[in-house]
Formats: sequence, C-alpha cells, structure tokens
Amino acid sequence: MTSSASPIRTPPTLEEVAARAGVSRATASRVLRGAANVSAQSRTAVLTAAQEVSYAPNRAARSLVTGRSDSIAFLVAETEDRLFSDPFFLGMLRSAQTAVAASGMQLVFTMSSTEQDQRRFVQYAAGGHVDGVLLLSLHAKDQLPQELEARGVPTVLSGRPLTGADELYFVDCDNVGGGALATRHLIESGRSTIATITGPLDMCAGVDRLAGYRAAMTEANRESDPELVADGRFTIAGGAQAMAELLRRRPDLDAVFAASDLTALGAMRAIEASGRRVFDDVAVVGFDDFGDAELAHPALTTVRQPIGELGTTMTTRLLERIEGQEPIRATVLPVELIVRESA
Repeated sequence: MTSSASPIRTPPTLEEVAARAGVSRATASRVLRGAANVSAQSRTAVLTAAQEVSYAPNRAARSLVTGRSDSIAFLVAETEDRLFSDPFFLGMLRSAQTAVAASGMQLVFTMSSTEQDQRRFVQYAAGGHVDGVLLLSLHAKDQLPQELEARGVPTVLSGRPLTGADELYFVDCDNVGGGALATRHLIESGRSTIATITGPLDMCAGVDRLAGYRAAMTEANRESDPELVADGRFTIAGGAQAMAELLRRRPDLDAVFAASDLTALGAMRAIEASGRRVFDDVAVVGFDDFGDAELAHPALTTVRQPIGELGTTMTTRLLERIEGQEPIRATVLPVELIVRESA
C-alpha cells in the first residue's frame, strides 16, 4: 500500500539563496541583515532570489552566532488607560515600527506602570531577549534607563529625562520653545489675562512647556500669577477640571495655553459649559496637533510637534547604538505654531 502524502519540503537555505543570486554566502547574509556595504545590484539579486525560494532567516540560529535577538522593545511607562487614550503613543509606535521593520528587526511592545513591572522588564531585557529599548513616558527621578544601561541594554528615551540627561540618550521636541510660541501668540493677539494648564510636572514635557509659558510672560513684562496655573495631566478630563477651576479663580481670564491637545479639548468643553465662547471670550491654544485638533469646534490652534519624526529618530539612534556607533546623546526637534479658529 503506497502513501499519497507529499514529502516534507526542506526549508531553503542561505546557500541556496546565494547560489541563485550569483553571490557569495557572506554577501547574501549582509543583504538579508540589512547591511549598507552591499552594491545595489547584489542587493536586488539576493532579495529577488530569497523571494523566489521563499527564504526566511532562521533567527534562532543567527542569535546563537551573533548573540543578538534582532528585537527591540517599545516600552511605555504608563497604565493601559493612559496609553490607549493618548494618540501620542500610537503615533510614536507607528513610526518606530516602520523604522524597525525597515532594519529587518522586530518590535516588541510592552507596558510598565509599577515598580514590579519595571523589575520584571529589566530582567527580561538583560536576559538577551531584546537588543535595545525605546522608552517612553519617563516620570520623576525614575532610574529605569540607568538600570537598563548598567545591564548592558542600550536605551533611547522619548523626552529629556529629569535626571541623568548628560549620560543618557534621548530625543525630544522643543517643549520650552513651543510653550513660548503658544503664549506669545496669545499675547500678540491682544489677550490680557492668560492662564496655562500644565502637563504632569514629574515629566520633562510638563516642566518645559510651563517654563516656555513663563518665559514668554516675563519677556512681555507680565506677571506669572500662580492663580493662572493649573494641572491638567495631559487628559481631557484633567483639562476640563483645571479649566473650571481657573475660571472660578479668575473669571476675568481671556486666554489659556493648554500643554496638550487633549487638555485643550477638555478646557474648551469647560469654557462652553460655563456659558462662555471659545475664542470670543476665551482663546485656547494646545500642543501636539493630533487629528482631533483640526476637527474640533472651533478648530484648535496648537503647537505641532513632529511625532512621526520623533519616533523615527529615536529608533535610528537606538539602531546606531546597537551597531556599535556613538550617536549624539541629545536630539531636540523643532516645533511650529498652527493657527486655526480657537485663538
């Protein structure tokens, strides 16, 4: 009795790809690793050959030789609620994923909102499961990046750390300049009593955007009144609560710089709920320029930070470090004011 079962097909090898492409095994390997020191002709030949034979690199075997996992962690130090309610993180994740995929590596997404989570992640990363870490939303004097670096895990931060900025690698936008841009716009448009709703002051973005507001107020010889400052926590609910409190304290205020677009949207709701009108009675400027900013009613004037470029630059810096290069430690990208209807 004969069997009709088809024989098991042996997976194609790197040697087969090299022979089909007419190049050496070493050249084929460099192409499939994404190395730059390969001619365009060889690269095309190898990639075509790999596709024709359905070749997939054996990552486990490669890891035994190189000691690398070919994976990068995208770690957000926030709760699940905060992560999925803020478009910033999705924008950063999307751009990082694109850059990591282009390098031939894999992106591992994870969250860490407690000390226990952080300890577990440090053990995981130090165990060789990832080659480096993209770390977002660092709070206060958190030593997580220092712990990772001490274990030999290259790490690049989103945002300037409040401690250790001289020894860590980070990519940020010009938060101080953006806060000043927003506030100057309100001053120059003739507003007399300008408040601000901050982000968390245990994060560099919250600290720096507040510093920009204060710098612009000082520059215009205006007093930075503590009654005109409230914490909005980068959330819609926080922005609404802070705005209501500001209006209670200072019913004469006629403008507000909110340190994020979500905060600004909450502030706009509170302004309308108080019987006032956005722009006519209280001008509002946000920070981020998410999609909802342009769709708000009225459309939100805001400071645009280059979220896609931030994620791509972070990933590029980390890949450079993994390859043994020494990129610059601090990268600060410019921002711009986008004027719409709210201010």
